[in-house]
Amino acid sequence: MNLDLDAERKLVERLKRRDEAAFNVFVRLYQDKVFSLVYRMLGSRTEAEDLSQEVFITVFKSIDSFRGDSRLGTWLYRVAVNHTKNRVKFLDRRGRKGQRDIDDSPEAEVSRGGPVSSRVDRPDERTEGNELEGKIRVALNALDEDHRELIVLRDLEGLSYEEIVTITGLPDGTVKSRLHRARAALRDAIERGIGWKLPE
Repeated sequence: MNLDLDAERKLVERLKRRDEAAFNVFVRLYQDKVFSLVYRMLGSRTEAEDLSQEVFITVFKSIDSFRGDSRLGTWLYRVAVNHTKNRVKFLDRRGRKGQRDIDDSPEAEVSRGGPVSSRVDRPDERTEGNELEGKIRVALNALDEDHRELIVLRDLEGLSYEEIVTITGLPDGTVKSRLHRARAALRDAIERGIGWKLPE
């Protein structure tokens, strides 16, 4: 659900007054989007759950710094991306790069009725689809952080180039050229994972 500008302005005013009911509305509106973004960038459900909560706490504490130069959701994404980058660096220092939670395995995705299993009826197709999803997720996690960030923001979250420029602080041309390279790198990583060339 997207708020119109007037409703968003009123919500921001209430948030700046530290209105707890407004904060609850804000979390309900954006929690799925923030979790999706953070999970796709981190590749760990447990880390994403913890970090999503931290993002909302940070926003609640720093809402006074929101000047309205962008939409509230775009500002929230910028906070989430910055928090995620910091968490990635922290995990890398602790030697946990590429580690996946047990519940992130393709088998767990099948038992949860994930995206592919919800679209197919035959168990063999469901298992095959989840194996492919797992390989795509591994390929995405193998990308360098800057490439993964742009793939997630543009191709998985569906943000506009204008929003991505605002979130990342990169020039429009840099976003587009880096995204092109990121897509090529992801394609190569997926093809290595599945052992055959994807159709053009």
